[in-house]
Amino acid sequence: MKRTVELGFLLAVALILSYVESLIPFGFGIPGIKLGLPNLIVVLLLYRDKALSGGAKEALLVNGLRIVLSGFLFGNLYAILYGLAGAACSFTVMVLARRCRYLSMVGVSVLGGVFHNVGQVMAAVFVVETFAVIYYLPALLVAGVVTGAVLGLLGMELLPYLRRFMERG
Repeated sequence: MKRTVELGFLLAVALILSYVESLIPFGFGIPGIKLGLPNLIVVLLLYRDKALSGGAKEALLVNGLRIVLSGFLFGNLYAILYGLAGAACSFTVMVLARRCRYLSMVGVSVLGGVFHNVGQVMAAVFVVETFAVIYYLPALLVAGVVTGAVLGLLGMELLPYLRRFMERG
């Protein structure tokens, strides 16, 4: 029961971050560039436990629910499709990178940001049926590195508080 309440709380925080992100005009004229604020919750869940496996199952559950719910609340079906494609690619890479002892939370988060954009561009290629959208990839990769680094640094600062929150009953 305690774990369900904790995950429900983190899902609510992720949804709030999704809403806040939808209000911020950020994009520089390039479709798909976002801050990725809700991904902070995913990174925190992956690092919640000190074990290298982290909280991957919980992170996957919260992220999937967040994408579907925020898509219906603040977006559309395309937002859900692109979000799930980016999240699947990003999550897979982050879980594998988390197991690497040589990468910090910042490195894992940067990889997550980069591969989220790769997943979304792959989905866009299929949706719009043209490879022309690949021209956005360099700008999206730079944005993924920058936002991933910022979220990783923020995650490092917030992780001790999350661990204390989850240790309390």
